[in-house]
Amino acid sequence: MKEPSIQLFEQKNVRSLWDDEQEKWYFSIIDVIGILTESIDPNAYWRKLKQRLKEEGNETVTNCHGLKMEAPDGKMRLTDVADTEQLFRLIQSVPSKKAEPFKLWLAKVGRERIDEIEDPEIGIDRLMETYLKKGYSKEWINQRLKSIEVRKELTDEWENRSVKKGQEFAILTDEITKAWSGFSVKQYKNHKSLKKENLRDNRTNLELVLNMLAEATTTEISKEKKPNNFNENKKIAKQGGTIAGNARKQIEAKTGKKIVSKLNAKNPSNKKLGK
Repeated sequence: MKEPSIQLFEQKNVRSLWDDEQEKWYFSIIDVIGILTESIDPNAYWRKLKQRLKEEGNETVTNCHGLKMEAPDGKMRLTDVADTEQLFRLIQSVPSKKAEPFKLWLAKVGRERIDEIEDPEIGIDRLMETYLKKGYSKEWINQRLKSIEVRKELTDEWENRSVKKGQEFAILTDEITKAWSGFSVKQYKNHKSLKKENLRDNRTNLELVLNMLAEATTTEISKEKKPNNFNENKKIAKQGGTIAGNARKQIEAKTGKKIVSKLNAKNPSNKKLGK
């Protein structure tokens, strides 16, 4: 399902589409180029830029594809689009004063990432600072940082059991999530009205605790059972999630309240999320 939207960029509209399957935003390249260059013919500018980048061997352009978007005349027309990563790469190739702040920001992010690789503690400090700026409580942040540690232990265990990063990690995570919460990861995100946002950053303290219990239990069972293949890992993921799921049901029976909530970090009225 592709959901149309309009993004506001420097008070000007950029047509965009949300791809629910890929969980990506796609943006109209013509709209962005028109804003950055103020060209009277952004289509011609884009054709020339595309040709130049192809000659330079830039694969970003060849990976860009077309989607139907509503044109100014109200008709749906095929439009070249880019996802966020592709768009940033294209912005780097646009000689424009308006593009310069983006280029400086990308350079800063790149430098910070290198710093974090050399000294992981810097990354933790930056993460703490980012969460504080977003309005999360210190208690929630500490819980979130602990959840990162628990997740890392689990993924290390999966790697030791020859589970492949990417799709296999995602399938096992989905098994754990369904077993403890009753929702798949996608259903959970829909429940909280999320798109690209990180699900873990939108969980309450209790949701984080139960997810940690599910992942930590899965890790311990895996260490004991030593699964030899993906299907065995999948069974263990379900077992670990089920233990946390039983805890969830017991808490709900005692409190009379559902633990998996619709609270998210986007809505100011949901500040209870980080408290």
